[in-house]
Amino acid sequence: MKFKHCHDRLDGMPSPADLRAMLERREAEEIVRQRQQGLSKPIIGAKLNDHQIVGVGNTVYFSQDWKTFPDFLADYIKRKLDSAWGNAELAKPFDKRHPIMQWYETYCKYQQSVVKAPGVVHSCPITGVVTCYLGVAYSLFLLDHNVELQARLINRLKDPTQFQGAYYELIVANILIRAGFELTLEDETNGDAKHCEFAAVSKKTGKRYWVEAKMRAVNGLLGRTSNDGGSDQKPLRQLVPHLNRALAKPADDERLIFIDLNAPPLLMPDGTPGHFETALHRLEKYEREELPGGTTAYVFVTNMSAHRQLDETPMCAGAAFGLGIPEFGRPGVRRVIDAFKAKRKHIDAFDVAQAISRYSTFPPTFDGKLASDAFGRPSNRVLIGETYDFGDGVIGTVTTASVDEQAREVLVGVWTHDGESIIMKGPLSDDDLAEYREVPNAYFGRVEPTTKHPNDNFELFEWLMEVNAGLSRQQMLDWFGAHRDRAELEQMDDDDLRMTYCEGQIAAIESGRRP
Repeated sequence: MKFKHCHDRLDGMPSPADLRAMLERREAEEIVRQRQQGLSKPIIGAKLNDHQIVGVGNTVYFSQDWKTFPDFLADYIKRKLDSAWGNAELAKPFDKRHPIMQWYETYCKYQQSVVKAPGVVHSCPITGVVTCYLGVAYSLFLLDHNVELQARLINRLKDPTQFQGAYYELIVANILIRAGFELTLEDETNGDAKHCEFAAVSKKTGKRYWVEAKMRAVNGLLGRTSNDGGSDQKPLRQLVPHLNRALAKPADDERLIFIDLNAPPLLMPDGTPGHFETALHRLEKYEREELPGGTTAYVFVTNMSAHRQLDETPMCAGAAFGLGIPEFGRPGVRRVIDAFKAKRKHIDAFDVAQAISRYSTFPPTFDGKLASDAFGRPSNRVLIGETYDFGDGVIGTVTTASVDEQAREVLVGVWTHDGESIIMKGPLSDDDLAEYREVPNAYFGRVEPTTKHPNDNFELFEWLMEVNAGLSRQQMLDWFGAHRDRAELEQMDDDDLRMTYCEGQIAAIESGRRP
């Protein structure tokens, strides 16, 4: 069954309900855009006849060939790195080329293997080479679009002896911009003072951070040789030396320190990335025995191993640790309320950790729309408040919608033109289901609490806090009844009471009775 969209208002005058729906739709569209683009400035793009136009900084680019945003990125990186330099590298034997140009050839071969009809939009798995090559392109774009793209950084990127450092700095800049930070690049030509890679200000909290990025150098990888790269053994070998060098630099602000292990990808029996548990234990030991008093830092240990997995699904992962910050990033079990409060207090660091996990994804569209909308792909997605022809003479307005992932169906509540309330069903394709999973809370054109099954009690707690945001104080107090000390509950402010209520809800779910 396919649902055909209708346009049922003919007078051109939106009602108050229509205006409210328009605002709700815009809010949902922004959620979709942010899921694709993160919290950076929106991509500036427009269609003019058969040309796609993209504005980046003070430059306007255009082409007839860009169907998707990755199409643009693949062209943009050539312009930024200079075609003459690229062609000179391609003239060399493959193993003598710059890493970026090795990735370029591998990327082209991958495209040829998956794109069977040139000019037609395709979806394909993101492999390591896609992450490496388009990752550099997108990082350059994000700096160019949100901060500035310095010629010195481009020169460092093209210099094999400086490539690894510049490459990891680009990765970190990408992560921070997507996480909603405004960056200030430092003057690295000033050799009189030690300084960080850049400063970052959170648009969410207004806090300013000092940022340092270090990556382990390995002989034979990312342009390193036996002269400037070590053995691939002992992935944690440079963890503490890198940390010491970062902490040795003076910082007026809180520190964000990124250290990449540059280690072979490792998957643990429980499905989690390897190396990190050992790294966090080493940081705990460092904190106990070596950390100078009063020193604090948010440390992000990463292993962005896409360059080791060019033909595979890359494992780009990280782990966060609060050095001198005991309530952040510590292994072990804690009360769910304490974990929730810690996330609120350290939300900037949590946003960074989330952005690390999204590094190997790229916006598919220029305008932030779902691919099914932007490329006209057949879909059974419906929008709440819109009117559709559901077939068999049923025409009605969608009042609610949900997805049954197990049955791979969309369930749609409809108010028909005949004044009936009915439920319609329709199948979901693989592409539909993938899009829904990306933005379950905004998929149907209205932002609503997601109904997906939580992975753990913390996710359940966050969901309960969201859905119970409108619950009155009296309703929460009444729910506890005689099961809790009423005087103790009444002394809590509304926020603490709501957290205690949601914690009690979890306990009730687990035990089958009230706490």
